[in-house]
Amino acid sequence: MSQDAATDSPAAAATVPMSEAAVARLMSRLLGQEARIEGLAKLTGGASQESWAFRAGAGGRERAYVLRRAPPLERRADYTLSLEEQAAVITAAASAGVPVPDVVGVLEPGDALGSGFVMTAVEGETIARRILRDARFDAVRPRLAGQCGGILARIHSVDARRLPPLPVSDARAQLRDLARRYDQAGSVRPVFDLALRWLERRLPAPAPARLVHGDFRNGNLIIGEDGVRAVLDWELTHLGDPAEDLGWLCVRSWRFGKMDAPAGGFGGYADLVDGYQAVAGERIDLDRIRFWEVLGTLKWGLMCLGMFAASSKTGQLAVERAMIGRRASETELDLLILIEEAS
Repeated sequence: MSQDAATDSPAAAATVPMSEAAVARLMSRLLGQEARIEGLAKLTGGASQESWAFRAGAGGRERAYVLRRAPPLERRADYTLSLEEQAAVITAAASAGVPVPDVVGVLEPGDALGSGFVMTAVEGETIARRILRDARFDAVRPRLAGQCGGILARIHSVDARRLPPLPVSDARAQLRDLARRYDQAGSVRPVFDLALRWLERRLPAPAPARLVHGDFRNGNLIIGEDGVRAVLDWELTHLGDPAEDLGWLCVRSWRFGKMDAPAGGFGGYADLVDGYQAVAGERIDLDRIRFWEVLGTLKWGLMCLGMFAASSKTGQLAVERAMIGRRASETELDLLILIEEAS
């Protein structure tokens, strides 16, 4: 999947105002009765789409919701799903037993709010450092890797006939794309050269294409004291090798210092694979997962490099982008460690 092409978002034509009145009209349509809105607020985080939290009451009942919409004047990369497509994928995943927020409805032109969808809010924590260190998660933390394995098995079991047309991306296509992006970056990074050669020599045999989340990691999981409550951020969903999701969860950058627990910083490879097998009835080979872990680490390194390059070209280097950009060097060390361990 290319990481730099873009297409116009449906919301790109003009600034679309957000107001409690507009959201009240939307929720009245979705709930089938007059709704009142309280506490409409834009949530922080999320670089590509807006998230608005609010409470809606209708018929004497009230609950919390989140509205996801494309930002005005935003250009959507062509490898990502539209919000309408994401809503359809989330609904299909829910039918397979994947914990996700309930999709209440998709925005229509008459709502005058742009492109997006409304989902129920799910209580829990998404900040990885808290999940990996706070005492309130001590009891559930040892079970999280197994839970993640089972959830990924359910994602990979979703019937493609229930899905909108999705991008298809296997290991060879992704490696080719990473090599192209590295060449275009114009940066000499010997460790990245080494990783590309290592991956080329170890390309796994093609796997049957299944639904792949594409960004299953800390930060995109809502976790409570009882475990994983919801999987978020489906914009990178595609059809591909199921091992990709397991390898991405194990990328060292998502462990946040817990290097002895490769599965998200909270468990081991065996915990993750055992959890997967318990639901899927099949076991994914560890060498295949490690291949995708190395590829995912290189992908993240190139994303960091691209973040720095994109901002430096404008002459206005944002602190956030600079901080992410410097992490390209961290991924070089991660790659050397991973390649030594896996070779």
